[in-house]
Amino acid sequence: MSGKPKTGARRIVIWTIAAIALAAVLAAAALQLAIRRDGPAVLSAIDRLVGGAHEVEHKGTISTGDHPHQKLVVWAPDDNTTANNTLPVLLFVHGGSWRSGDPESYGFIGRAFVPKGFVVVLGGYRLGEAGAYPAMLEDTASAIGWTRRNIAKYGGDPSRIVIAGHSAGAYNVAMAALEERWLAGEGLSPGDIAGVIGLSGPYDFYPFDSDSTKDAFGHAAEPEQTQPAVHIEGDAGRITPPVLLIHGEKDTLVYPRNSRFLASKLTEAGAAAQSRFYPEMEHNDPLISLAAPWRARRDVDDRIAQFAAEVTSRDTVSVSVHAKTR
Repeated sequence: MSGKPKTGARRIVIWTIAAIALAAVLAAAALQLAIRRDGPAVLSAIDRLVGGAHEVEHKGTISTGDHPHQKLVVWAPDDNTTANNTLPVLLFVHGGSWRSGDPESYGFIGRAFVPKGFVVVLGGYRLGEAGAYPAMLEDTASAIGWTRRNIAKYGGDPSRIVIAGHSAGAYNVAMAALEERWLAGEGLSPGDIAGVIGLSGPYDFYPFDSDSTKDAFGHAAEPEQTQPAVHIEGDAGRITPPVLLIHGEKDTLVYPRNSRFLASKLTEAGAAAQSRFYPEMEHNDPLISLAAPWRARRDVDDRIAQFAAEVTSRDTVSVSVHAKTR
C-alpha cells in the first residue's frame, strides 16, 4: 500500500516535466517561425521588453508613394526631452535581399540611436518585381529627399544626415551616395549627405549568381553599372561623403570581400573610408548587435554613433559646405 502514493507522485512529476519540456519546444518552434517570417520584428519586440524605450517616441509612419512599401517611420526624442536645438539624423534602410522587409519592424534602431542624440528615419522601398532595379534606388533617394525637406519638423537638422543600411539596404545607400543621378532626381547631390554606413553590404556582386540578385538586377541593360564600386571616380575624395563599412568575417551570404573591395577603391580615390571587420560575426550579427540585450555586449552601436557624430559635428559640416562653395 505504501508504494502506491509514491508511484502516483512520481507520475505527476514525470508528466509535469514532460509538459514543461513540450511547452519549451513549442515556444522555441513558435519563435523560430516568427523569426523566419519577420526576424527584425522579433528583434524589436525583444528590444522593447529588455531594453525599454526611455525618452524615445515613435513619431509616425509617412507614405512617400502609391506603393505600400514606399514609406518612412520617424523616431525622435519624446515631447518632454525635445530641445530647440536640431539634432543630427540617421536614416536607416532595411535589408531583405530586395524581396522582404518593412521599416515598421525596425523600431529597435530608433530605440538604439535616439538616446545617443539622433533623430532616426527608417526608410522603406518597393520590393520584389515592383522594386527591381532601379526602383529600389529611386525609392531610397526619395526617402533621402523627404528627410532633407521635412526632418526639421521632427527636430532633425537637414544639413546633417547620415544614411545607413544593412545588407540590401547597405547597397541602396552606397549607390545613392556614389552614383549622382539618384539624388539628382531629388535636387540633391552626394555632398548633401554627411556620411554613409554599410552593414554587411553587397557592393561587388556581378555577375549575378543568386536568385535574389538575378531577380533584382538580371534585366539591367548595363549590369556592370549596377555595382557601387564602378561609380568611384578619380575625384571621389572631393564629392563622396565619409564612409564606414562594417562586416562579419563569417558572413557567407554576402562575403566580407565586398566591404574590403569598396573600402580599398574609395581609399585609392582619396575618399574617407573606414572599415571594421568582426571575426566571429555572421551576416545578420551586426544588425542583431543594435538590439537589446546584444548591443550592451558589443560595440557596433557605439562605432556607428561615434562615426555619425564625427561626420555631423557642426565644425565638420561647416568645413564641408565651405569646400563645396569654393
